[in-house]
Amino acid sequence: MSGFPTIAAFEAALIDLPKVDATAQEAARARQAQLTKPLGSLGRLEDIALFLAGWQDRERPVLNSMRAAIFAGNHGVTIHGVSAFPADVTAQMVRNFEAGGAAINALAKAVDLDLKIVALDLDRPTADFTCQPAMTEAECLTALSAGADVVEPGLDLLVVGEMGIGNSTAAAALCMRSFGGSAADWVGPGTGIDSQGIARKVVVVEQAIAFHADAPMTPFETLRRLGGREIVAIAGAIVTARQRRIPVVLDGFISCAALAPIATACPAITDHCIAGHRSAEPGHGRLLDRLGLAPLLALDMRLGEGSGAAVAVAVIRSALAAHEGMATFAEAGISGAS
Repeated sequence: MSGFPTIAAFEAALIDLPKVDATAQEAARARQAQLTKPLGSLGRLEDIALFLAGWQDRERPVLNSMRAAIFAGNHGVTIHGVSAFPADVTAQMVRNFEAGGAAINALAKAVDLDLKIVALDLDRPTADFTCQPAMTEAECLTALSAGADVVEPGLDLLVVGEMGIGNSTAAAALCMRSFGGSAADWVGPGTGIDSQGIARKVVVVEQAIAFHADAPMTPFETLRRLGGREIVAIAGAIVTARQRRIPVVLDGFISCAALAPIATACPAITDHCIAGHRSAEPGHGRLLDRLGLAPLLALDMRLGEGSGAAVAVAVIRSALAAHEGMATFAEAGISGAS
């Protein structure tokens, strides 16, 4: 059986995480030192090339096979009025994705990303996590496995994104339980709710954290109690990508929140991840700091659906174009730095 058939299988995947290939990374660094530019003059573009070299195990990394996996799920917590849109919008947006009419369709096409849309039981929202776990153990394992299933061997890069009315509330709860602070530290406008809506979200998150206070502080339990199917699927995809040494580009607050419960127990889980951007959601910058990730972009985006991460792929492509396409000092007949 693929994915994570048991809790033990998921927990085992977090124990022995593959590490970056230092030899390939050093070879890429040596190449960077010979390219016709002052060393370090391309800034983070050079870092990206070294990062991908280390995870792809090659001096000259490639982006021949890239996938954007967008997961969709519905949340029972929306009964508390935490979103500006009704839950029906999740399914409507999935149809828009499938018809090719959403932002992620246009942005994925612009950078040659294979786009895979995974809708997870949209007619069956998770439970209201203010008074019970969002998912049963079996439901959580199914969502983890749905994420794992999109990570085919041979991918050079994976982008993760989501769609789910109410999921910024779940993300805030995951972050608060994982990293502490107050609900107000993590709650933001999400789909665009007003100040009264934000106040309701704060109360909902506080109630959820209080209700689950005595639950085990394990990644699995936190994900199943406070996550959504799409958030848990993102976690499953990221862990599986790590097992297969496939680098991951994270999108916004919700995508990054999928890592929060795992990172508290296994901080190294972020080593194969690039933060595509810092969104306009207030808690996202705080979360990136906690995850130890510096975003590539800050464009005031707050759409979700993998859109910011897809834009970041253009920067990643540029990094590899320079790394591969530039001449060395010797090839160009230019005297190198002494």
